[in-house]
Formats: sequence, structure tokens, C-alpha cells
Amino acid sequence: MPGDELFGELPEARRATEVEPCGAPRLLEPKRDQVELRAVDIESLIGESHPARVIWAYVEGLDLSELEARIKARDDRPGHPATSPRLLLALWLVATSDGVGSARALERLCDNHDVYRWLCGGVPVNYHTLSDFRVGNADLLDRLLAEHLAALAKVGLVNLDTLAQDGVRVRASAGAASFRREATLDQHLAAAEAVVEQLKREIDANSDASNQRIKAARERAARERSERLKAAQAALGEIKQQRKQRAEKRDNGKKPKEPRASTSDAGARVMKMADGGFRPAYNVQVTSVAGEQIVVDVEVSNNGSDRGLMRPALERSRIRNGRLPRRHLADGGYGSAEDIEWAHTEEVEVFCPPTQSKHGTDPYLPRRGDGPGVLAWRARMASEAANTIYKLRSICECIHARWRNWDLRQLTVRGPEKVRAVVLLHALTNNILQGHRLATA
Repeated sequence: MPGDELFGELPEARRATEVEPCGAPRLLEPKRDQVELRAVDIESLIGESHPARVIWAYVEGLDLSELEARIKARDDRPGHPATSPRLLLALWLVATSDGVGSARALERLCDNHDVYRWLCGGVPVNYHTLSDFRVGNADLLDRLLAEHLAALAKVGLVNLDTLAQDGVRVRASAGAASFRREATLDQHLAAAEAVVEQLKREIDANSDASNQRIKAARERAARERSERLKAAQAALGEIKQQRKQRAEKRDNGKKPKEPRASTSDAGARVMKMADGGFRPAYNVQVTSVAGEQIVVDVEVSNNGSDRGLMRPALERSRIRNGRLPRRHLADGGYGSAEDIEWAHTEEVEVFCPPTQSKHGTDPYLPRRGDGPGVLAWRARMASEAANTIYKLRSICECIHARWRNWDLRQLTVRGPEKVRAVVLLHALTNNILQGHRLATA
């Protein structure tokens, strides 16, 4: 056929022969020493429903004039612009919800994490500013916690008639080996004061600027150690006074151990932890709305026992909320007869399980020496209605679990006031996120 002769004169194709590869292969290798410019839309770094946006919306509506009044850089004065207190507060609230408790770690996140880059919006921050802000504004955080709680109660999202109280022991930033007895503290204090005086004389005698700065730093470190030792001595005096008061109430015939205080954190005390071990810790008292995961008040205590801490919590709640609750739910360790009698006179119903007797007697039966408040409490706790109400207290354990997930297991700051600031940050962060959940439910 004519079509068969169309390509008849073409040469026959030869099959390619395989050739052995020679030379180095050509590869695309990463080159990280080059500069790359990118266009970044900061607003799109996080999603619309991200918790950071919830926290920033809350912070934007705050009145932080008391912090802004401290800034010296003004329109008519020279000086470098200060970092916005609103930004610092938002950074710590978001960092708390992410379990970040280090100012240095937060500084690194502001450089390389999208969420914190979105918050900063190009504003540089340093760890020293972040650290000072966190531990230096406990009173402001306490006010913000009270105002946020009042706003939730005003719109009917929470009911302050029934409150729950529970304590959680948080490991302190002090080693067990830092606890010293009185004789050892006296020796260390004398040695520290001698070092301070020697360094002061060397600084005054030497005019060399570089050596003087080094010696000044050494003198400052020695002075701070001396101050910590003096604080430990003062704490030792408080421990002695507390033990003397307890010995006057009950004498079991045992010789008390010689008290010790920490040279690292004088406010910490050795407490029995949840796992049964004994470690330096703080007892963080949390009062919350019964049945809801909303914190009403927090307080830092160095008392290893919860007994006797109910009345102070109720008095703080009256100051914060303007009134006492109708019902107060507490764990069995809070069952102090004095506190229950006081609550009865203030028309507060206490729901707290009585301690089981060693002799096997019914703890709900009246006992000799019971006052009218304790009698009413025993009769109340024996009813089924009280058991139904008391079940609401279990919800407050979710707050402790959330804080554990936020890595509130061991503190990175020292001193009761700084610990209080850290705990208030956790409480405020908890209420912002839980309040948003209640509002959008």
C-alpha cells in the first residue's frame, strides 16, 4: 500500500547503549548561608479562633494607666520608647496557657514562634523586662482577677452563692540541702558579712574601673546572700513561735525537732506532697465557683496543713465580692471547729466531711464540747442533700489539673510575693479562657 512506503527510506533506529556514569553527581544541596527576604502577613500567622486572640481581646479592654504612668519616655521628654505593658501582660498570659514559665524561653519564642510573633507585632522584647513585669505586678493581677470575676457575675455566667476551696502544694525553687539550723545560719551569716565588708574596702581602695566593676558585682552577690541568710533567720523565729503555740495547745510528750529554714527561699517549708514524699513547697489555696472552673481567689501559704485556712479564705471572699457566700464547700482537712463556728455566726453553711474517729464512732453524732455551729454542721453532712451539694466541689480539681498541664509543678521564682504573682497569672489565664467558653456556650 502507498502508506507503507511513506517512511520506508528512514534509517533503522539504533538502541542506546548503557554508559557507565563518571564524575560527581549533580545534586541540589541546601545553602543556609544565604540571605532570604520574605513577605510575611503577621495577621495571618494564627487562626481566627486561636486562644491568643481571646487573650488579646481581653487585654485591649483593660485600664492599665497605673503602669503607663510609670513610663518616663513622653512626648516632650527624651528617652527610648518603653515596651507596652499591655503587650507584656498578653505575652505572659499566653505563655502561661502554654506552660512557659521562663522569661528567657519566652524571649526566644517571641523571635521564632508564630503565636508570639503575632502578639509582638514587630516589637522586640528582652527577658529582663519580661521577668520584672511578671513578679512585680501581683497587686495589679489581683485587681484584674477581681474585676473579671465581677464582670462574669454581672452578666450571670457565674453564681457566687456557693464556693469551693481546695489547696495544692507546689514545689518551691529551693533544694532540700538549703535548709539550715540556727547555729549553721549564724556561722554562714557571719562569714557572709565579713566578705561584704572586705569587698567594700577593696572597692574603695582600688580606682581601677574594670576591677572595680568585678569587685562590685562580687560585693552585690555577697550582700544578697547575707540578706537571704537574714531572711532565713527571721523565718526560723516564725517557725519557733508557731511550734510553741502548737505545743501549748497539745503536749504529746515528744521532744520537737530543731527547726530549719532555707537559705535559698526563706518562705518555703518542707511539706508532705501528693505522692507521699516531703519536699520544699508552698501551699496554694484556691477558692473557686462550685460547679464551674472559675477561680474566685488565690492565696499563697507556707502552712503544710489546710486546717484553719477556711476562715481567712471566706474573709478574703467577702472583701473581694462584697459579701459572703451562702454555702462553702471544703475538703476534709479544713474541718476546724473554730472556723465552722465562725461561719455559722456569719450564716454560711459549711459543707466539709468530718474526720473519721479512730475509735470507730459515728462522726455525724454530736460530741461533747460541740457548739451550735458544729452541731448543725454534723446534722447537715449526715443528710443526702448535703452529699448532692458537696459533689460540686470535685469540679475544682479540674483547675489544679489544668495548672499541672500548664507545668505549675515546680516554681521558678523565690519568695511568697513572687510566687503569688505567678499563681495569679495562672488564675487570671484560667478565668479568661473559661469565661470565654461560658460566654460562647
